[in-house]
Amino acid sequence: MIAVLDYGIGNLRSAQKALQRVGGDAVLVTDPAAAMGADGVVLPGVGAFGPCVAALRASGLDQVALEAIDAGLPFIGICVGLQVLYEKSEEAPGIPGLGVLPGTVRALPAGVKRPQMQWNPLQPTPVVGRGLLAGLGPEPWVYFVHSYAVEMSADTRASGDIVATCDYGGPMVAALERDRLWATQFHPEKSGPVGLAVLANFVRTCQAP
Repeated sequence: MIAVLDYGIGNLRSAQKALQRVGGDAVLVTDPAAAMGADGVVLPGVGAFGPCVAALRASGLDQVALEAIDAGLPFIGICVGLQVLYEKSEEAPGIPGLGVLPGTVRALPAGVKRPQMQWNPLQPTPVVGRGLLAGLGPEPWVYFVHSYAVEMSADTRASGDIVATCDYGGPMVAALERDRLWATQFHPEKSGPVGLAVLANFVRTCQAP
């Protein structure tokens, strides 16, 4: 069972249906107790950082996310679901993120249209043996909708978690992977066959012993 965390905000049903389409037993979960025994956890997100963090904490599902990550369960955050894994965001000063990863979410650079709402090619980093992008080819195109992104700081680069960047007024974090913690700034559920392939990779990880 794959628990899709339903905290009242985000691309919940579209993510659930996309996971089901690639063979995942995806279930919307509103009660933390209902996530017990899950083989994987999905944290979707659409909208602003502050309201998403507040709703996640109010639902108690923030603890489900943190416990899943601590336990090494397969986990994927999508869009704002990636951003809330970090320490903070310029979009909501004073509201801490989950702090799983070091770094700050910042506004897209001046001179580009905000939000980025378009298809854009990923630029995979030269990391061998990562599962999120397995089988996608050298420059897969995916769909983005966002006005903020994780900054490409020295700490972010040094973490070794970044598996793909995207060029939009400069390089930005597009996908990351740390063991079985995955996250994408793009929307796999809106990215056609490439996005379904990402979700299929995640489902296979959930099904592995």
